[in-house]
Amino acid sequence: VGTKVHCMFMACSWRIDAGWWRSSYPLQNVLLMPQYRLTLALLAAAPLLAQSPFVEKPYLQLGNTPGAESLILLWHAPDQDAAWNVEVRTSKDSKWRAVNAPSAQSVRAPGIDAHRVYRAQLSKLVAGEEFQYQVLKDGKAVFEATGRARKSANQAQHFVVMGDVAQNTPGQKAVAHQVSLAKPDFVFITGDIVYSFGRISEYREKFFPIYNADADSAEVGAPLLRSVPFIAAPGNHDTIPRNFERFPDALAYFLYWDQPLNGPPGSHTLIGNVDAQPAFLEAAKPRYPGMANFSFDYGNAHWTVLDSNTYMDWTNPALRVWLEADLAAASKATFRFVAFHHPCFNSSKTHLADQWMRLLSPVFERNKVDIVFAGHVHNYQRSYPLTFVPMPQADGAVKGPKGEVAGEWKLDKQFGDGGGKAKAHGVIYLVTGAGGANLYNPEQTARKETWQEFTQVYQAQVNSFTSVEINGKKLKIRQVSADGKELDAFQLDK
Repeated sequence: VGTKVHCMFMACSWRIDAGWWRSSYPLQNVLLMPQYRLTLALLAAAPLLAQSPFVEKPYLQLGNTPGAESLILLWHAPDQDAAWNVEVRTSKDSKWRAVNAPSAQSVRAPGIDAHRVYRAQLSKLVAGEEFQYQVLKDGKAVFEATGRARKSANQAQHFVVMGDVAQNTPGQKAVAHQVSLAKPDFVFITGDIVYSFGRISEYREKFFPIYNADADSAEVGAPLLRSVPFIAAPGNHDTIPRNFERFPDALAYFLYWDQPLNGPPGSHTLIGNVDAQPAFLEAAKPRYPGMANFSFDYGNAHWTVLDSNTYMDWTNPALRVWLEADLAAASKATFRFVAFHHPCFNSSKTHLADQWMRLLSPVFERNKVDIVFAGHVHNYQRSYPLTFVPMPQADGAVKGPKGEVAGEWKLDKQFGDGGGKAKAHGVIYLVTGAGGANLYNPEQTARKETWQEFTQVYQAQVNSFTSVEINGKKLKIRQVSADGKELDAFQLDK
């Protein structure tokens, strides 16, 4: 697409663009010239498209710089020297403006072609406005797209939340297309970004081709990543597989994402094939392991993102201090969200005992968290607003052998469902893990007797995503299916 083919036998050039031939010499006339038929046959048999300069095309990320005026642009290219540059154009720019030269880190892993991950900071953006950017290689523009700068606190915002996504299923592609139609400001993934082991090879097959596709359809995916920042919490499929003997290209989360680095130190350790570890550590710094926990502000909302995998002990006082301080510092935010992978409250028979993050419920309540987003369970569930008091197990442990956390909850059953009140007493817990992976326990959708008492809505029959709109003190949520139908809707007022 967009490749010029110059014919040495005649004064013409053709551009292959979305399947059409555009020629400075009428192509129908050329086809009628007998002397050129052999030439055309040879051209048809030859590889007409020039090799792409990218291993993976450009995509937007939040980066480690707070504020609405900045985003990070990443792309992957072969591991060879080239002069790369990026230019942007906003409403305040009369022409293309060069940004600082990109940085590059080489990625080398057994079984993977060596490549470089480039990062360029798109600076001096105008809050909430669209901007254009172009990537240049050796002085020639090779990619161009449009993005939108982060919203300021007084601007309305619209974002999408979904989890358990890149399994290369028809549902994943259809959801990606519907998300594109929704035109969100950003997309948040609640973990299990790519299946099944968080590997470079899996990103190549199941993530980038669908979320950074050149086409936009339910059968292909959508060109989301190049225009919409993606943000993500790590899931068990992303960061637990860390054995470099079994998975030499694992932990791609720390190589291919660029997110805030303002969280506590991680508890992650590498195992297996010590010879492969130094190359990973060099390519992943400074993101490994700290990027698994972070926080950020977007518009009038504050987000706290946690690594909920079992190697993280959230009963650790040092981690609790950071969490309390982060949430307390967000007292001026209109809305406060927490996001991680393993749900606190879940009615699905699958992963029913994975309850260890319930231990943080009192922290969320003290700091007036509005919604906790999670994934892990491949369906959609919404709890009543609730408060929860964890209780120790009979043997004095805070959780059972499989992760169970006993306790007492109080439910605000006057909330929601259209005509109900829109102010909540307690925290709403959303499971939004139906973003693309195969669904869990669809048979429970119609069997309310199988739901836990705290569950207000349960939908496991179709892949779906959560669409959130915030305008001042009003928040509206819709759960949208892979074919665009509304599965759930509610409003939360402050």
